[in-house]
Amino acid sequence: MVNASMELSFSDVQNILKIIDEAPHLDEIDLVYGGFRLHVVRNGAGSSKPVAITAAGEILAGKATPPAIAPPPPEAAVAVEVPAGLVAIRAPMVGTFYRAPAPGERSFVEEGQRVCADDTVCLIEVMKLFNSIRAGVDGKVVKIIAENGGLVEYDQPLILIAPVNQERS
Repeated sequence: MVNASMELSFSDVQNILKIIDEAPHLDEIDLVYGGFRLHVVRNGAGSSKPVAITAAGEILAGKATPPAIAPPPPEAAVAVEVPAGLVAIRAPMVGTFYRAPAPGERSFVEEGQRVCADDTVCLIEVMKLFNSIRAGVDGKVVKIIAENGGLVEYDQPLILIAPVNQERS
């Protein structure tokens, strides 16, 4: 029996999606875990009966589920050119970008600031989980591209850094 009071981590959700992806016989699934609900429809399917799984692991085949609400189409992503010699810190996941650890607190980094590879430069929040993003390189922050509180896409450049051996003045 699964403890429904436990929180799902981003890694848990990734694993669930991987399992679903590797189950070609499933066209639609509805996962309910405590207050979390995941509704997945493969390739626009929906004519078959959905499979619902509760937090207790019970399979409720063919049970009616509320219709999935489609998110609005993403706005056209602005292509960001990464100048030669700079390193782009990229979003490792889709989520909300935050420059500071909490509202009203000082930003992790500012443009012109020196950073070390292990320094946290921002947070990305996914489903109430805050993921620290590290610089990954020693250098100076040249430009902060992502908007604080804005949605970021996977692999989107967030911050540009001039590595220590190629710093620009």
